Amino acid sequence: MSSGLMNLLRACFQPRADGHVHTGSDAGGRQDGLLWYKDIGQHFNGEFSMAVVQANNLLEDQSQLESGCLSLNDSGPYGTFVGVYDGHGGPETSRFINNHLFQHLKRFSSEQQSMSVDVIRKAFQATEEGFLSVVSRQWPMKPQIAAVGSCCLVGVICNGTLYIANLGDSRAVLGRLVKATGEVLAVQLSAEHNASIESVRQELQSWHPDDPQIVVLKHNVWRVKGLIQISRSIGDVYLKKAEFNREPLYDKFRLREPFSRPILSADPAISVHHLQSQDLFVIFASDGLWEHLSNQEAVDIVQNHPRNGIAKRLVKAALQEAAKKREMRYSDLKKIDRGVRRHFHDDITVVVVFLDSNVVSRASSVKSPNVSVKGGGITLPPNTLAPCTTPT
Repeated sequence: MSSGLMNLLRACFQPRADGHVHTGSDAGGRQDGLLWYKDIGQHFNGEFSMAVVQANNLLEDQSQLESGCLSLNDSGPYGTFVGVYDGHGGPETSRFINNHLFQHLKRFSSEQQSMSVDVIRKAFQATEEGFLSVVSRQWPMKPQIAAVGSCCLVGVICNGTLYIANLGDSRAVLGRLVKATGEVLAVQLSAEHNASIESVRQELQSWHPDDPQIVVLKHNVWRVKGLIQISRSIGDVYLKKAEFNREPLYDKFRLREPFSRPILSADPAISVHHLQSQDLFVIFASDGLWEHLSNQEAVDIVQNHPRNGIAKRLVKAALQEAAKKREMRYSDLKKIDRGVRRHFHDDITVVVVFLDSNVVSRASSVKSPNVSVKGGGITLPPNTLAPCTTPT
């Protein structure tokens, strides 16, 4: 390990002024330093587990699980909604999505009296338009909000069907039982939008045939316009509306040539899966997890350990890999405070949703108690989205 890294670590290994462990009931989640977790809970279609570890100065990952009625009235449909929102440039967009996307989905579901691809797409569009309105209002006082954005991964389980919608590079992975062998195989359900993927670069080039610099290899990393790795997101208005790509936005975000069409898209990739008895669970996670664990490694961990605390176990497995890559001990990595911790790993969010076949198949009109869980940490500033669990 280099002497510079050792000095950085020594500076970090000071007792945390706010370091403590929450004990007692898991009803609203618990905290262990920068790790927040809810070991086990019930949703409409089975059980779930959640965990979030913070690396940034401000937690940029947001997440939620909503279960019960998926519309504004009790007539249904009923099911489970999962959202993982991996912010970048700041926490504003991911927090906005956490507060608004599910409400939009309920509104459109009420209008159509059902769940559908169209309902989900409209909810994404309304969320994007809502955040654009926020940027427009705040631009004169806070122009840098134009460069804040978020990936957005959503799963909706309703009436035996799993809908997956995604913008960016968070990932949903299914654990599927192979009955002939007893193996549980990993099946990736989400399409990712990262310029490191050749098909994404080709898509960007097809969207912008007159721009030879639409993707640029910068420091061995493919980036859209040399600025950002993902090609789809909520927010990032500076790459969608030319009027926000100018002073007083920081120079590093401003493009030399004006653009007439959005460079990034907010149109999600949506897939539909009709669940079978061999579909055991789905892992929803931000790319901070997948940077350190393969799809199959994550599925093996879930399959080979108890459900209780499984999301926390996945996060810890990723952190152990991150420590190993830096030739340090996991126990030392845990002592590094937020902000500096970002040099070692990203914010990581994991939601594991178990699909119990005896309840997945039940009709979407069956009523059940509503459950709402938002994952996060106590290290957020006051008056922001603190972690909460609010059964209603």
